[in-house]
Amino acid sequence: MCVSVITLICYTNIITPTFNHTHRMHKKEFSTVIGGKTLTATFSDLAERANGSVLIRYGNTVILATAVMSQYQKEGGDFFPLTVDFEEKFYASGRILGSRYVRREGKPSDEAILSGRIVDRTIRPLFDQWIRNEVQVIITVLSIDEDDPDILGVLGASLALGTSDIPWNGPVSAVRIVKMKDSGHLIVNPTYVIRDGASPEFELVACGKDGNITMIELGGNETTEDAVNEALEEASKVIEDIQVFQKKVIAEIGKQKKVLPKPMLPEGLEALWQKDIVPICESYIFSGLPGDGKIHELLSIWKEKMATALPDVSPHSAESLFEEKVNELVHTHAIEKERRADGRKIDEIRPLFAQAGGVSPTLHGSGIFYRGGTHILSVLTLGGPKDAQLIEGMEESDNKRFMHHYNFPPFSTGETGRAGSTNRRMIGHGALAEKALLPIIPDRSAFPYTIRIVSEALSSNGSTSMASVCGSTLALMDGGVPIKKPVAGIASGLMLSKAKSTFGGIKYKYKILTDIQGPEDHYGDMDFKVAGTKDGITAIQMDIKVGSIPLSILSEAFEKAKIARLKILEVIVSAIASPRADISAKAPKIIVLHIRPDQIGGVIGSGGKVINEIKDSTRVDAIDIEDDGTIFITGKDGTAEKARASIEALTHEYVRGERFTGVVVKLVEFGAFVRIAPGTEGLVHVSEIAPFRIERVSDFLKEGDQVPVIIKEVDERKRLSLSIKLADPMFIKPKTPPSTPPQKPEVP
Repeated sequence: MCVSVITLICYTNIITPTFNHTHRMHKKEFSTVIGGKTLTATFSDLAERANGSVLIRYGNTVILATAVMSQYQKEGGDFFPLTVDFEEKFYASGRILGSRYVRREGKPSDEAILSGRIVDRTIRPLFDQWIRNEVQVIITVLSIDEDDPDILGVLGASLALGTSDIPWNGPVSAVRIVKMKDSGHLIVNPTYVIRDGASPEFELVACGKDGNITMIELGGNETTEDAVNEALEEASKVIEDIQVFQKKVIAEIGKQKKVLPKPMLPEGLEALWQKDIVPICESYIFSGLPGDGKIHELLSIWKEKMATALPDVSPHSAESLFEEKVNELVHTHAIEKERRADGRKIDEIRPLFAQAGGVSPTLHGSGIFYRGGTHILSVLTLGGPKDAQLIEGMEESDNKRFMHHYNFPPFSTGETGRAGSTNRRMIGHGALAEKALLPIIPDRSAFPYTIRIVSEALSSNGSTSMASVCGSTLALMDGGVPIKKPVAGIASGLMLSKAKSTFGGIKYKYKILTDIQGPEDHYGDMDFKVAGTKDGITAIQMDIKVGSIPLSILSEAFEKAKIARLKILEVIVSAIASPRADISAKAPKIIVLHIRPDQIGGVIGSGGKVINEIKDSTRVDAIDIEDDGTIFITGKDGTAEKARASIEALTHEYVRGERFTGVVVKLVEFGAFVRIAPGTEGLVHVSEIAPFRIERVSDFLKEGDQVPVIIKEVDERKRLSLSIKLADPMFIKPKTPPSTPPQKPEVP
């Protein structure tokens, strides 16, 4: 696929007279073509107090990206203080949203948080991590049409940072690639309509620079590693075209970068490290024990020695050196010696354990999954259609019937902290597992339940999100959800060193680590998560801490992740081979009926009278009726079956010859009215009661009698004529006249 790039530069001054003053907006526009559609970057003084800002337009979707850096360092920080906010504005979609009483934008939606995380994960590795000046990037969606603003958010952040005076090692670019299932074509930046209506094989968001990849987000329908590699190659070509455009813009209008001197470590720290710490490093870090507890112990020893030998040195300076040196040590051992912190081989998975159910019979389904020191409990809850989550936001309005939520309590890492709160990391991890599981969730027509899974990270030592995929698969099968196939996930890592080769360019030395744990996640250069079934990939998420990763390394990582995933699937299947035959007795039962659309009004009744009577009389949980006549009845303990009988009776098309057992509800001179179903009655004419002549109906029937009837006739007004004698000629027996006492003869 060829993507042409045309760069246009336009200088515009807009002059608007107001009273006796002249206001002038200084503006420059740069344009290029991506995926057959024009992208325009407008630089103006609209947000002139920001260090950098840009307005990005793609089609009719418009975002404003701003970048600001504080003038002073943040005191006491031990990490680079970057904040990325993705602001959705309801006016962007031309709608007034919110509750009846609150029409302002509130807390960010999950979609906004996930879009912000894409921007954050892409730009963060390109900052020098020793910077302590706060940097904030805000993406404000001003208008949204048929194009997703998340890709524009990355491009806007890159141009706002790249043209600002903020030190940053960009630019970086992003693209969305969708592979069509039917044709196999790769489409660049498809619209919402194409993405939602075509059931694509996969959807890929890739970011990168210099021919390499910096961030990946993928949701797939059991796609292959080869197909993903092909899409990444195509994405890389598009990204480089956008990079050319960005570099031209930055070269023309970019500000000179501020110089933030790297903090110098005091003399004596390095010598103290080499003398007192290096000799015990290997016994502490590479002790064969899981986790990072030994590293924390080593840090405590280092701080004690530092406080004695160099009391004037700040603890932050000491910790900075510690982090750098341990990072070097972990990399060296992995790359040169294939040695890992817990003694495993490079491609070895930690011990696995899987259990389906066994927590409590009250739960609809549960799964427990261990991978080394990472322990996950996943719990399934089934509900009716009314339990679906209403999603109403800037980008979409829909009912969501499958939800995966992820919790990360502080005790999971042996720490104290605020319990019960949800942060961006939890939302991101929960969404990743949800994306991985969605392709194997049964269609609504086959399994009309609302499905919610909550994964509790009860012990964390690396990749709780992928363990949540495994625990959720166990919970789904334990709950009797007829999933298409089990899904498992694994996180791989990377230890990478770069050096200039003899012939120029970059020479890479690296090792890919299967199933990374705490220290390897913390000090490693890549977090590469892949989930899928035995037949293909359903989700990918990749983040890096170095500038970018070559495609060749990613291709190798895919193969190693597949081998590990298949091993984990074997453990899951050994715990539970297939979904249980029935759902939990504690779960509600859903019965699905189909009626004609013209019958809906009769079931609902005037003002909902009929359907409310059915709900009250049967005590069913819910009756949901859709426009096409599909009815979902949700209830427990037989209530759904009772409601179904009532609705079937209301909508039944009666025909001649059908038999019923009815109840006499009214007697008249010419016969009796018999109810054969709720709301349905028919007349049994006096001539149809018995095979003999009847003078008075009340001599043979009374109200409340149960009688067999057969439909004799249905007239044009759908009125029913019933017959008892045709249903059972012997049911009504002739009355025996009372015996007459003998008469005495008259005496003359």
